[in-house]
Amino acid sequence: MSHPTAATPGPAELRRATPDDTDAVARIWHEGWTDAHLGHVPDALVVARTPASFPERARERMADTTVAVHRGAVAGFVMVAGDEVDQLYVDRAARGADVGGALLRHAAQTVRDAGHPRAWLAVATGNTPGRRFYARQGWVDEGRFVHRAPVPGGTVEVDCHRFASPDR
Repeated sequence: MSHPTAATPGPAELRRATPDDTDAVARIWHEGWTDAHLGHVPDALVVARTPASFPERARERMADTTVAVHRGAVAGFVMVAGDEVDQLYVDRAARGADVGGALLRHAAQTVRDAGHPRAWLAVATGNTPGRRFYARQGWVDEGRFVHRAPVPGGTVEVDCHRFASPDR
């Protein structure tokens, strides 16, 4: 997977995550996940996503994580796995500053650079703000599907929409 060491799309500098970013990524991930998912996913997934699970998961995913640095601090991140934009979250204080758009454009390019024709991602059906964000970015809602979210010991089925990157 190709990650530029530094780029400046929009208001944020994008760079490969380092272990020093773990705490910031975990905090942003936990807050963003809570904002986007509580009330929209099965209780079994909420139980699995404890506050302690986010630093552990962030450490495990550093190799495929890109962070956005905005105003001197990590303001968001994206994780790419194959052709999937697996996680994308922006710090509450940086929302609306195109940090998410910059990360999403970077993720789509990373997927293309890896030889895949299009990127895709899953958004919980009840996460209306998330679905609106991806639509504003030009991503195509390909409809509902059941996403199997990984949890310790298995998966939890989540009603989601599959969004695909625009053809470019």
